[in-house]
Amino acid sequence: MGWRIVHVKESESMQLRLDNLQISKQGFKYFIPLADINMIVIEGRTTLTTSLMAAFTKYNIVTIICDKQYLPTGILLSYGNYHHMAKRTLQQIKWTQEIKKEMWKNVIGQKITNQIRVAELLKVEPERIELMQKNYHNLTPGDQTNREGHTAKIYFNSLYGLNFTRDKDCLENSGMNYGYTIIRAAVARLVVGQGLIPALGIFHHNEFNSFNLVDDLMEPFRPLMDYWLMKNIFHKYKYLSYEARLIIINFLNQEMIFKGTHSSIDQIMDKYITSFVEAMSEENTLLLERIKLDDFLEAMK
Repeated sequence: MGWRIVHVKESESMQLRLDNLQISKQGFKYFIPLADINMIVIEGRTTLTTSLMAAFTKYNIVTIICDKQYLPTGILLSYGNYHHMAKRTLQQIKWTQEIKKEMWKNVIGQKITNQIRVAELLKVEPERIELMQKNYHNLTPGDQTNREGHTAKIYFNSLYGLNFTRDKDCLENSGMNYGYTIIRAAVARLVVGQGLIPALGIFHHNEFNSFNLVDDLMEPFRPLMDYWLMKNIFHKYKYLSYEARLIIINFLNQEMIFKGTHSSIDQIMDKYITSFVEAMSEENTLLLERIKLDDFLEAMK
């Protein structure tokens, strides 16, 4: 499994050289073993060979393409590399509505719990935290009363002000959008690596979304990214600079405590997705590993 996140900005070309990524920039050539890489973020003008892109998919390297504003606009993933792809597909199709609803309650419960911890750390008004806690305790299978949506409104208004909306043009939204895309790409890589069809979600089911399952499973990690952004970006930068983007990408390399040991967030994502597959196969949502902000905070000490 790769461990490097490679950020390429304004290189002349990227090519495949003997199972290595060759980056040509300003007269110099840099070589990185493909086996070491799990993600590549490409910004600015560059050229890529088709043989290199094929090698990316062979090594299950997720590639994020950014536009001229440096915002992620596309993701390249591997396809069909899981050894029991057909078997896993048949299993996924047979997931019952009951188990999908119970799993969504578990996943979104983890997200809300982490949002509550972020609010507590930022000393949000107790009455707002109580409302969020009430929403958590009122969660039902499938979240039919949309406790997630109600919690999100309280959460973001508490963090960024009553006039804040997720479509507002501001640093906070730019940072979250960039950070969530990094999480989404990392989870997508692991989902396809497990032979799952990313379009078939347990809750999200938009016919125009190729990543419904990814959007489901990334939810508990969003508040961790929120905390990372507030700690390292929002009070230090006025816009999403190159340095700020590197800090956001480096989120995946940060450590968390997992069963008493230190692991990177990317490694924990892998264990989390693996546990999800096991939980769905056994129809036991308690098998899903818990993603907790406190484990992130403990590793930062």
